[in-house]
Amino acid sequence: MSFTIDSEVRSHGGTQYVCTHDSRATSTPMTFSIFVPDHEGATKLPVVWYLSGLTCTHANVTEKGEFREACAELGLIFVAPDTSPRGDSVADDPEGAYDFGLGAGFYVDATEAPYAPHYQMWTYITDELPTLIEHAFPCDKDRQSIMGHSMGGHGALTIGLSFPERFKAVSAFAPIVAPSQVPWGKKALTGYLGDDKNVWRKHDAVALIEDGHQVPALLIDQGSDDNFLEEQLKPELLQTACDQAGIELTLRMQHGYDHSYYFISSFIRDHLAWHQQRLA
Repeated sequence: MSFTIDSEVRSHGGTQYVCTHDSRATSTPMTFSIFVPDHEGATKLPVVWYLSGLTCTHANVTEKGEFREACAELGLIFVAPDTSPRGDSVADDPEGAYDFGLGAGFYVDATEAPYAPHYQMWTYITDELPTLIEHAFPCDKDRQSIMGHSMGGHGALTIGLSFPERFKAVSAFAPIVAPSQVPWGKKALTGYLGDDKNVWRKHDAVALIEDGHQVPALLIDQGSDDNFLEEQLKPELLQTACDQAGIELTLRMQHGYDHSYYFISSFIRDHLAWHQQRLA
């Protein structure tokens, strides 16, 4: 599986790569970043997947996330994919809105025209990119975990709940926990998957838990001053679902923090340490 290394830099006792490859899933070029700590010989390292939010690319967390020092200390590979396919042939929101189309793939496999030919982000994240990463980098495929922010928190939760045997830890920053019940999610799921709300349930963390999907524990950080908190994020719905299902949820409301990377970078070391304990 061929790919191109666009950049390679040393940082905190490791190497930060940005790579591009032609994706079979999306039928477009796709870019991802990966940080690999220094390691001995043929040692395989645990992998943390990070899924970004609306309007983001791989670059947001790579440049603002402040994760490399912790990953180097903990011996964690950190992978950050893009949030959607891109290119002149890729359909966008017809009104140019930020919350649908380019930069807003919602980590689903679209079935609706004109999005279905390229918006196959579920397959890309759960199948194609992991296969490439495992072949090209010193990744231990049996020690993987997943986290994300906002729309990427939604993706991390739904993928983690769908593949609990693969992802040993799942966490999120300010996730969209119940997209079927909020404006961002209703718009995206209708546009990509159609009107059948039963189809939406596999891409809704609260619905997945209600339908019996389990993970041992979840870690969520949420800023109290997040301007999307009440309308779009609704962490209390996840709390209720986890309480009813017996899932251990650590929901930390962080006073005064917003939705930005200032918030994420403040607590990402905590998340990485939490993941490392479960990947050891």
